[in-house]
Amino acid sequence: MALKMDNVGIVVEDLDAVIGFFVELGLELEGRAMVEGEWAGSVTGLGDQSVEIAMLRTPDGNSRIELSRFLAPAVVADHRNAPVNALGYLRVMFAVDDLDDTLARLAPHGAQLVSSEVVQFEDAYRLCYLRGPEGILVGLAEALG
Repeated sequence: MALKMDNVGIVVEDLDAVIGFFVELGLELEGRAMVEGEWAGSVTGLGDQSVEIAMLRTPDGNSRIELSRFLAPAVVADHRNAPVNALGYLRVMFAVDDLDDTLARLAPHGAQLVSSEVVQFEDAYRLCYLRGPEGILVGLAEALG
């Protein structure tokens, strides 16, 4: 039985840019490290690997995002521009306190809405999907009332 979800992993090329985006969103950088060698590759199945990682924690302390920049072996696929109905992992969703302010703060980090507007679901939420640096798909939801 699973006890909790520890983190979501995202492979990136520009670690600094993506860290900046998630820090602006409100996550805290816990640390950065190199993960190298066959011991690490025995977990991933990639053999001898070299990966720079960064771990970011949500403000409530309950969730994390692990960013990985692979130096070796080379990245073999790119799903960054897949549409929202593509098979596989889709996005990470964050609850925010002020959606308009959050969007304004993320814009200088490359955030762009995937549709033309923020939508409202009944009287419960304002929602949007956006693409951040490297096309990372992020959902944002502001509870209303």
